[in-house]
Amino acid sequence: MYSDSSLPTDIDPTNSLPIPATRPPKLPQFVLDNIYAFSPNRDTLGGTAYLIVEKEGNILLDCPAVDKVTCEFLTSQGGVKLLFITHRGAIGKARLLQDTFNCKVLIQEQEAYLLPKIKVETFRQEISLGNLRAIWTPGHSPGSSCLYYPSHGGILFTGRHLLPNQQGKPTPLRTSKTFQWYWQINSLRSLREIFTPETLTYICPGANIGFLRGKKAIANAYQQLAQLDLDGLKNSPIIL
Repeated sequence: MYSDSSLPTDIDPTNSLPIPATRPPKLPQFVLDNIYAFSPNRDTLGGTAYLIVEKEGNILLDCPAVDKVTCEFLTSQGGVKLLFITHRGAIGKARLLQDTFNCKVLIQEQEAYLLPKIKVETFRQEISLGNLRAIWTPGHSPGSSCLYYPSHGGILFTGRHLLPNQQGKPTPLRTSKTFQWYWQINSLRSLREIFTPETLTYICPGANIGFLRGKKAIANAYQQLAQLDLDGLKNSPIIL
């Protein structure tokens, strides 16, 4: 369901992919200094991907739409060194991105089987990537994980592990597709133990960006996580 193994490998996405005539692709938007957010991607059910521009090589967080605008933008920023996938629903056209930019693909080990024709690197609980840190946060999916970036006071890219609610507050959302709700709550508890107000300032969520009302990151991240009633969340209703 999530594999893109049927994609052709001989396409040059910078000039060959069709662009929908009804809604031309938009350029990624500025988030913080060297971080950009892409428009929601219908291939990942409206997921938001991010790009971290680094001298040592750029990191792409989840898959944006692979179209001419996206590929030209990524090329203009120096390409992609690493594609980090936060959960199975964010795989999108990972194979085409790897073929185009010759980038590494990193995903938590339990979901690597969904990429049978892609050269992937995996991790179990945590892995350090220079100044980055990937953290396994199961619950939304078996291999759901977050990526921590220490710049700007600390940024956590959460995929769908934590999303803004209608008030723009970060929270885990219990849906019909949630793999294990109690695991997700426990993963959130672990994040509160790992970080502090001094090490976690922003959250960049992987969806529901519209609830941020023009913003692309959630500020005062640790304080907002600390205010969540984790015991009360255990009885949250399922959102269809």
